[in-house]
Amino acid sequence: MITLNKIKPLADNVLIEPLQKETTTPSGIFIPDTVNKEKPQEGKIVAAGPGRKDEDGKLIEMQVKVGNVVMYKKWGGTEIKVEGKEVLLVKEEDILAIVEE
Repeated sequence: MITLNKIKPLADNVLIEPLQKETTTPSGIFIPDTVNKEKPQEGKIVAAGPGRKDEDGKLIEMQVKVGNVVMYKKWGGTEIKVEGKEVLLVKEEDILAIVEE
């Protein structure tokens, strides 16, 4: 069985675990699943590749690292299921921003 810690993305690919949207409002009102259907565009990086190489073969390091919470393109990446969880394998260029805590 494949586990998250055994997946090592290549080049400038990252493995993102999407964050779940809140199902209640700050005032405690429950939000049903029918309203909350849109996929999240925010997630935590659980694995990252070393970076990509430029035309001269020089390594360009990643701007993101494991543990970063990021925002990514809505339709970017490839969904895969690992350990019963939906995760995304995306290229670094599909990551739009790092969310600072």
